[in-house]
This record gives sequence, C-alpha cells and structure tokens, in this order.
Amino acid sequence: MILKLDTSVFKLSRHKAETIEKAATPLTKQQWVTADRIVMAAMFIFTALGAILF
Repeated sequence: MILKLDTSVFKLSRHKAETIEKAATPLTKQQWVTADRIVMAAMFIFTALGAILF
C-alpha cells in the first residue's frame, strides 16, 4: 500500500547554510605545463605497468 508522506515535517526542518560560490579562475600557462607534465608522467608509468602485467 502506498502511503502519502506528510510534507509538514519538511517545512519545519532547517535550511542548509548558504554557501558562497567561488568563481573559477583560469589556469596560467605555467600551470597548464605543470599539469600536462604530471599527466604525461602518469600515462607513461601506467603504460609501463600495463606492459609488465600483461
């Protein structure tokens, strides 16, 4: 049997605290280079590990 929920309980509950949204700042060229190097190193390591395992 489907019961109808009492929605008055939800009206009495406290609202969540408001969060301040941060604006996304674009990455600088140096940050892109660093991120690219990290990704390339991780891909190289995973490729080597995959070759060893399989």
